[in-house]
Amino acid sequence: MPVAVDPTSNHPCLSRVRAMALAYPDATEKISHGRPTFRTANVFVYFGGSVKGGDDFDLSIVVKCESAEEQRACESEPRYFHPAYLGPAGWVGFDLSDAENSKAGEDIWAEAAELIDCSYRVTAPKRAVARLDAGEGPTL
Repeated sequence: MPVAVDPTSNHPCLSRVRAMALAYPDATEKISHGRPTFRTANVFVYFGGSVKGGDDFDLSIVVKCESAEEQRACESEPRYFHPAYLGPAGWVGFDLSDAENSKAGEDIWAEAAELIDCSYRVTAPKRAVARLDAGEGPTL
């Protein structure tokens, strides 16, 4: 399967997601299935490679939702999608393809930052979340 964004590249979207995700306490990056993932004890962000109805979303993130209600609410918005494979486990996809070219780009990145933060809080160990709440890591 070809990878549209080389996981070792400096693609602007990947670079920005990488900077946001790695700012969290204990966050690391690992390539999984040819795609960058960001994790603590568990993955909290997948970058690219998501599929919706046969369409590839190479410039996207997939994040864990806090609840099924939150997942359904997100997926009703146009920029969101139910990712194949991970969607049934409570993950939601967020399309970043317009983030670098759109007038609304900063709004897209602000929303991506919120999604990453929520996913981190749902998946990270309690000690890491406590360090985040104590001021270590990004500020939204």
